[in-house]
Amino acid sequence: MDYRTIATGLRFPEGPIAMPDGSVLLVEIERGTLSRVQPDGTVEVVAETGGGPNGAAMGPDGRCYICNNGCFAWHYEEGGPGMRSIGQAADYTTGSIQAVDLETGAVETLYASTPDMAIRGPNDIVFDRQGGFYFTDLGKVRADDWDRTGIFYATIDGGHIERVAYPMITPNGIGLSPDETTLYVAETHTGRLWAFDIEAPGRLKKQPFPSPHGGWLVGNTTGFRNFDSLAVEADGRICIATLMNGGITVMTPDGGEIEHIDAPDAWYTTNICFGGADLRTAFITQSWHGTLLACEWPRPGLGLNFLNV
Repeated sequence: MDYRTIATGLRFPEGPIAMPDGSVLLVEIERGTLSRVQPDGTVEVVAETGGGPNGAAMGPDGRCYICNNGCFAWHYEEGGPGMRSIGQAADYTTGSIQAVDLETGAVETLYASTPDMAIRGPNDIVFDRQGGFYFTDLGKVRADDWDRTGIFYATIDGGHIERVAYPMITPNGIGLSPDETTLYVAETHTGRLWAFDIEAPGRLKKQPFPSPHGGWLVGNTTGFRNFDSLAVEADGRICIATLMNGGITVMTPDGGEIEHIDAPDAWYTTNICFGGADLRTAFITQSWHGTLLACEWPRPGLGLNFLNV
């Protein structure tokens, strides 16, 4: 793959959104910001979110919705640019879902808990055509334990949030099939991609035992690979940012074909989105070294809801 570097020096970038004007919105988790990267690599702060902004998506009202994980503790590589999260920060209080006005930078917190459980570490987010959104909660890791969490569905008015699948082991990337009948979720530490049949917005059909949470297994990795965020191609393939063996793992919806495309950062390829002409440009975040890359993808990506509002 012929990669070109768009920006460097980003503070653990994630959640890229390829905007119609050619810029890329993304979060800088360690910096606590929603930032905009221009095509020439210029980086400007759109909003100070605080905490640990993670996944991002455009909503039906033109605001950018953020999964804020609350904050991480960080390890900084001695003598180099690398950084990585190493668990729950000492000053962590809660995770939250935020909405950002791109014109003013105003940040509104919509949710910090649910009727079932606290929001621990929201990670990734996707909007359906009806204007609601699904998000994953990765949870938090501490010295001797970590959280069991799941998948949630919520509305942008701040009035409805519910847990729709539970329990999962570090659920991370999330996306919808082109016809929006299937929800895909990648688990980080198991390296598994799960699928959930959607009966109605926010309603997932439960598979029987032995499914631990109602989903069905699409596929999993081999070797030491962890899954991060994901994007879906126009033909339904699922592209999963892959940790520890940096790159993009591509699966078909039936799990019948698995491809791994290497990326320059050997450890932390964290997210992918599609933009440009015919959605054939992939934008990829390399969080360990703080770079945003671009390359021409062999197939077009799937357009996201509400990106042009």
